[in-house]
Amino acid sequence: MNHDTYDDNYIRGILNGVKTIAMVGASPVNVRPSYFAFKYLAQRGYDMIPVNPGQVGKSLVGKPFVASLRDIGRPIDMVDIFRNSSVALSLVEEAAAKAEAAGLKVVMNRCPKIEYGRLSSEISWMGVNSRTLSSKRAPIPTQGMRLSLNRVSFGGGDTSAADRAAQGKKDPT
Repeated sequence: MNHDTYDDNYIRGILNGVKTIAMVGASPVNVRPSYFAFKYLAQRGYDMIPVNPGQVGKSLVGKPFVASLRDIGRPIDMVDIFRNSSVALSLVEEAAAKAEAAGLKVVMNRCPKIEYGRLSSEISWMGVNSRTLSSKRAPIPTQGMRLSLNRVSFGGGDTSAADRAAQGKKDPT
């Protein structure tokens, strides 16, 4: 499979079918990209498992860290690797080849948080260029809002920017 480009329906199918995601390299430090991605996906209803041997005994948004994938005692639908490619590239390429040979879907060099946001239109709520031209503005996310990826937002819209935007809609001045 060509891992340079993916059809949106391929990624959408994966994100719709996945329930449990193990994030290797998850960090409890709230300024790290893996922290944001972990929290975002957990708020969208995914069962997240943080994997980081240096953080065992701690938790990330209420989920206890495990040292390795072998320490997870339940089925995993997706493994998301948040590691520097210089550390993980050879292992990931070998694992990807084995997974594809076994008939599993593989996506490389993509972040499920970014892909989820892009495919659900949440990314446009943040003012990020999604490369889609439209005269319609996406609705402001609300608690329990049904998204285009068959998921419900558990935390959507609870930022100060979203609150200000919602207030502006109520009080046109």
